Amino acid sequence: MPAEASLTVRDLTALLESFAPVGLAEDWDNVGLVVGDPAHPVERVMTCLTLTEDVAHEAIDNQVELIVTHHPLPFRPLKRLTTTTGEGRVLWNLIRSGISVYSPHTAFDSAGEGINYQLATGLNLAEIHPLIPADPANADSPLGAGRCGAVLEPTTLARLAANTRQLLSIDHVRVVGDDQLPIARVAVACGSGGSLLDAAIDSGADALVTGEATFHTLLAARTAGVAVVLTGHYASERFAVERLAAWLQAQQPTLTAWASREESDPLRLLTS
Repeated sequence: MPAEASLTVRDLTALLESFAPVGLAEDWDNVGLVVGDPAHPVERVMTCLTLTEDVAHEAIDNQVELIVTHHPLPFRPLKRLTTTTGEGRVLWNLIRSGISVYSPHTAFDSAGEGINYQLATGLNLAEIHPLIPADPANADSPLGAGRCGAVLEPTTLARLAANTRQLLSIDHVRVVGDDQLPIARVAVACGSGGSLLDAAIDSGADALVTGEATFHTLLAARTAGVAVVLTGHYASERFAVERLAAWLQAQQPTLTAWASREESDPLRLLTS
């Protein structure tokens, strides 16, 4: 019998794009296969939130053929690729090792079962819909930026914050608003989601759960009477790349897929 055909980078990118179509990405983004040979065979895949030097070394040491990084690298056009910059060293070493790089980024954020949907369902919201639909003419489409939904039973900002910590396995969040503020509708926006505050207000949300927001956005939320739960950029998205690795493994059992074990939040909390 002929040997089973190997999976290729092209096969894996097609699978990823079936889950998070690149057409959902924001115009400013750089999604898809950003480094590599579509015909190259793949047996080992590693996911990560951000492709740092530590993460790249992990991939090289473990003979990975494809990295799926949420944040694109490169993100902006490069005039030169040298080892004199951190970004250049990462890319140079990956290319020398034959490792391809794919980024779903904002397409993954806005996919039907993407990061924002996972945040919303993880918080047990009902009647979930995008904050900004990908197709405004189709009100029933599950695609688009952010999510908003109703809580299943009356809750407070303090309880919402506790549920968020539990979902993301983190020990603290920062909040805007009174702990006992009643919450009936919640908007979620992973990463730098403060830019979706106006959409959250328009949706009738009592609270916005996001990774990070500017100081002036937080003041605007307080003025509008909308609570905010800030998880940190890393925590709001890292859980989803862990789930993505498990999904890839389930879809293609011949793969070895895992989320980077070296990756960590660059911010840490000092308590003394």
